[in-house]
Amino acid sequence: MEGDIIMVIKVNISVVISLCYCYWIGRSISAGTRRLLFLAPIICFFLFIPFNFSSVHLRGNTGFFFAWLGTFKLILFAFNKGPLSSDPSISLGRFVASASLPIKIQQNQPHIRSKTSQDGKTPPPPDPSKHSKSSHFVTNPSSETPKTNGQSKEKTSPTNPSKGHTPLLPYAIKAILLASLVKLYDYSHQIHPKVIFGMYCFHIYFMLELLLATFAALARTMGMELEPQFNNPLLSTSLQDFWGRRWNLMVTSILRPAVYQPSLKAAMNVVGPSWAPLPAVFATFVVSGIMHELILYYMGRMPPTLRMMEFFVLHGLCLMVEIVLKKTLGSTRRLPRLVSGLLTFGFVAATSFWLFLPEFVRCRIDVMAFEDYAALGAFVKNLSAAF
Repeated sequence: MEGDIIMVIKVNISVVISLCYCYWIGRSISAGTRRLLFLAPIICFFLFIPFNFSSVHLRGNTGFFFAWLGTFKLILFAFNKGPLSSDPSISLGRFVASASLPIKIQQNQPHIRSKTSQDGKTPPPPDPSKHSKSSHFVTNPSSETPKTNGQSKEKTSPTNPSKGHTPLLPYAIKAILLASLVKLYDYSHQIHPKVIFGMYCFHIYFMLELLLATFAALARTMGMELEPQFNNPLLSTSLQDFWGRRWNLMVTSILRPAVYQPSLKAAMNVVGPSWAPLPAVFATFVVSGIMHELILYYMGRMPPTLRMMEFFVLHGLCLMVEIVLKKTLGSTRRLPRLVSGLLTFGFVAATSFWLFLPEFVRCRIDVMAFEDYAALGAFVKNLSAAF
């Protein structure tokens, strides 16, 4: 444990120095392949970071933060896209925070209002059709109008970060539930394996949401308003709703410009704009599956079986079918929300039990996690005894 703590300090210092270099590169070299070549050493360094830790939690978190989100953000930054390029006047501190933490800074528009006041004119509202294809991780090619499609994410958002703070009570409840789950694992030999898998599902969800909320709170102390990380995924009414508007929105916001939009543009030249979202969706899920396999390898250090890849390919194919059905049947022939919600929850849970969660057991990640908890408890006990 002591070795990992020291390594965390070393890695954080190295990451900050590396991102200062990336910030300078962004100011010195124009976007394109040449900037990507200068950023390539940092991208390789980010991919190597998880191998420095013995804790499975640190390997998984650094793999998620740096090897996945960080590298994708830098690749997008090389071509002047993504969250690191959304604000040309971004400060060094915000650049480092946005590149290294699993956060997405909310884009405020005060400078636009001030500009219009100088002109004395009110500009026309933005055309929603220009944003309809990028407003979600998955574009809905149904009969909905572009305006409805472009605003649906805002309607499903539980809170607006710019209007008050996120209530602490839901996170406190989830923290208590997570602690209860960890305690229940002591009696795992008396619990049915399928129930254990269900506990793993909620363990991953609670831990991931609490972790992302912690970093979001840290970023807010630096004056940054953030977009929400989750949006009540248990209330999803379709796979499109679950993956595009509710589950782990940080990953969604990175995969959209990095994979979905380029694939959509390429597919338009082959199958036309009406059906282009289908191969774009599939390509996005394939990339997501590859990155999940990489994170699993960081955590378990065992050869991949591609079962987790199969999970995301299956969901990509099913989502393609869902999009076709929505396009064919239109908005008038939809299942009641309660029925579609239960079907969505059942499908995600069943496929997780079948393909996703068994990989954690195969790699003994659950066992290593309990070892982490024991080591952390011993470290805290020794630290308190020393004082």
